[in-house]
Amino acid sequence: MQSTSRTATPKLLIVIALEPDDVDADAFREAIDRRPDLRDRIDLRFGRGDALDALLPDAEVIVCGNLSEEQIDRAQTLRWISFWSAGMDGKVTARMRDRRLLLTNASGVHGPNIAEHVICFMLMFTRRMDVHFRSQLQGRWERGLPANKAGADELTGQTLGIVGLGRIGEALAVRASAFGMRVVAVKRDPSSRHGRGPIEAVYGLDRVEELLAESDHVCIALAYTLQTHHLFDARLLGHCKPGAYLYNVARGRIVDEAALIDALHTGAIAGAGLDVFETEPLPPESPLWTLPNVLITPHTAGITPHYFARAAGLFTENLSRYIQGETLDNLFVAERGY
Repeated sequence: MQSTSRTATPKLLIVIALEPDDVDADAFREAIDRRPDLRDRIDLRFGRGDALDALLPDAEVIVCGNLSEEQIDRAQTLRWISFWSAGMDGKVTARMRDRRLLLTNASGVHGPNIAEHVICFMLMFTRRMDVHFRSQLQGRWERGLPANKAGADELTGQTLGIVGLGRIGEALAVRASAFGMRVVAVKRDPSSRHGRGPIEAVYGLDRVEELLAESDHVCIALAYTLQTHHLFDARLLGHCKPGAYLYNVARGRIVDEAALIDALHTGAIAGAGLDVFETEPLPPESPLWTLPNVLITPHTAGITPHYFARAAGLFTENLSRYIQGETLDNLFVAERGY
């Protein structure tokens, strides 16, 4: 008599580079558990260190912050690396490319928190909280700031220029619009948008000088690539509107720091809010520490308690695409560098 039983389809082994009892691991469990179309088709494992290495040979998908070349060699069944970071610089290796692995990032995980960080910088300068805070530390009651661009001002009616209109830029545009600001942006492909935020104009990268000339505030939110290295050099900074403020929440090497310091010294730009730097930690001898028109945060704009909850949500949506054989979101494209 012929058997009617069939061999069960093997489950897809997904390895997440977190300890099983890590609180962030629960975000991935919960995201998968909410998807009955996915949870019965996968074998979800967690591990770090030796435990991760033991899981590598059978893993088809790995979710992680980074993988070494040695780990890539051990993972012979690997097809997809889902990085839980948004930036890809320094992560993609020649071996990953040679094996034609699918590589994705977590673009979108930082949208709300980094956008709010930039708004904080903008409000600090516009309402002169930088001056008031220094006065507070010195116990001085000072009400003598002029009611003009050199003193207290307001964001209403001012123009924000966003250089790099990804998900952070889209989130920033929504928040800036709520303050009554006009928003313009620069994007590598102006026809491609991640949202429908209130943006008056989206230019190509060839019109970045035009954007700088009309913007009271400029936010750098570009991916770092060979093409964007020192994009903001002395020449480009010279196109900034007089009295403009510059904010960098992308990568420090997009800005020529020496040229920026010179522009801040001479007043070519009114001030800068910086979360990233060419060298991190920022060296104690850097003039940026003591310039009165600079606000510094130590690469903390990306910190949020919601980080892994968002990363897990993005991964789960991509996992559905992967299982269905669809094109993954946030897919690394070697030609553009991110």
